[in-house]
Amino acid sequence: MITLNNLSRVFRTQDVETTALNSINLTVEEGDFLAIMGPSGCGKSTLLSILGMLDSPTGGRFEFAGTDIAGYSEKQLAELRKASIGFIFQSFNLIDELTVYENVELPLQYQNISKAQRKQRVEAILQRVAIDHRADHLPQQLSGGQQQRVAVARALVINPKLILADEPTGNLDSKNGEEVMTMLRELNREGTTVIVVTHSEKEGTYADRLVRLLDGQVILDKANEVVTVSGAA
Repeated sequence: MITLNNLSRVFRTQDVETTALNSINLTVEEGDFLAIMGPSGCGKSTLLSILGMLDSPTGGRFEFAGTDIAGYSEKQLAELRKASIGFIFQSFNLIDELTVYENVELPLQYQNISKAQRKQRVEAILQRVAIDHRADHLPQQLSGGQQQRVAVARALVINPKLILADEPTGNLDSKNGEEVMTMLRELNREGTTVIVVTHSEKEGTYADRLVRLLDGQVILDKANEVVTVSGAA
């Protein structure tokens, strides 16, 4: 699904040049569950932004589904992104003025999907993440765990090939955090490719594979020996 060859990302100002990613080589197959870990400033978020086509590499090759997209225009990237990738963020990124239903429906409004089809898909996905009873509520009327369920539903409603989760439990207590990670684990078992950026060693155990970054480089890429399905670990 994803192949990175000697990928780099350099940020330049008038006086300073900072290398965020340095010669990254990484392959992600369909159905993988990957955890990207490392200390603050190691390049995790930059790598996730590039994988999500929100940022572009300075050098190297980025293949998505067999196509080199390094030279794609912003419009081409946007089209590919909205059709293929679901995002889950630490801060939920829900729109306060929209109900739960409307927040989840929003990504579908950018696609050529009829109102009836949108309704069917939104209702099904809200039920799947057990938040359908809150469909008419606004985000501020929900707990943190409930808001993250809505964010998961919004990511899933487009039937993405890939889910990218950036510290998805960072604003949750341990119980709700475990529920979100278990949900991602189950989605992966149903065939969705999942990449999670996390500081938590415990959350890293939910993934099948662990990639550690340091100073913009991959220092470890190995299979996890134990996969956590519930709260144990």
